[in-house]
Amino acid sequence: MSNIHKALQDRILVLDGAMGTMLQQYKFTEEDFRGERFKDYPTPLQGNNDLLSITQPEAIKTIHAKYFEAGADIVETNTFSGTTIAMADYQMEDLVYELNFQSAKIAKEVADEFTKREPNKPRFVAGSIGPTNRTASMSPDVNDPGYRAVTFDELRIAYKQQVEALIDGGADLLLVETVFDTLNAKAALFAIEEVKEERNIDIPIMLSGTITDASGRTLSGQTAEAFLISVSHIPLLSIGFNCALGANLLQPHLEAIANKTDFAISAHPNAGLPNAFGEYDETAEEMGEQIEEYLKKNLINIIGGCCGTTPEHIKVIADIAAKYKPRQHAVTLSAVEGSH
Repeated sequence: MSNIHKALQDRILVLDGAMGTMLQQYKFTEEDFRGERFKDYPTPLQGNNDLLSITQPEAIKTIHAKYFEAGADIVETNTFSGTTIAMADYQMEDLVYELNFQSAKIAKEVADEFTKREPNKPRFVAGSIGPTNRTASMSPDVNDPGYRAVTFDELRIAYKQQVEALIDGGADLLLVETVFDTLNAKAALFAIEEVKEERNIDIPIMLSGTITDASGRTLSGQTAEAFLISVSHIPLLSIGFNCALGANLLQPHLEAIANKTDFAISAHPNAGLPNAFGEYDETAEEMGEQIEEYLKKNLINIIGGCCGTTPEHIKVIADIAAKYKPRQHAVTLSAVEGSH
């Protein structure tokens, strides 16, 4: 654990870019998603990216390696939808443990290879925990505002299963990301604390919300500052934002929290906003220029990319980040340990 804390003191850490963007380049067909094992599966499986950790592990491995080669310190596991709640779309709830375990194992193998090659730059694996496709604090039914499609407890149980598998597979830290509903995130954080207690372990936690539009709020209505305050009781490694916005539009929200917390601050924005076809046009250089503004203003400890970003983007970001000192924040290892 002290490893990543030490690395954070030394430099700005670089997170990888988008897994989905890279997988699109493979143009995998329904058959590719199924592989031999799921040849006769009763539901369509194309689009279930997490499944590729089982049916196309070499592709996943290659993508992780490309990001490490580009300068990433941390790669995320291919588990954004790795809960029973999200996997219900494919009738694959029973596979959740295996999907998370295999995804973490693949990422860890690649990380270990790179760490061995460059011992002075240890590489880390963040177990990616997505928001699920349901929201605990809002009704999906406009005619019934009191209705909820999922309960806190259902989320907690689903997240706990994912967390256990990610840890068993070798994740070094956990990244609860793209949080659009803080109640969902609290269920994930509660589940992580449960697992930590049961196993008597400590594992660093990154938490990353998403500001969904120009109002500067999450989908469940919180400002950046309110989001920070509502989760600050948990001992986090870092807090920040990802997705939804490009780097320049994300900046004011990072500014809103950077001087209000001792946690490290993370950001992995999109490559700009999507065009009419839902594609991202922002070049690595354009994105790098915007991210350099974060660094000039001392806002950031961990930086990466979300939708539309590739190893090319991460390389530019890593080169820029190397020229700056990390945002100074007061958390030391003893302070972190003392807060348990």
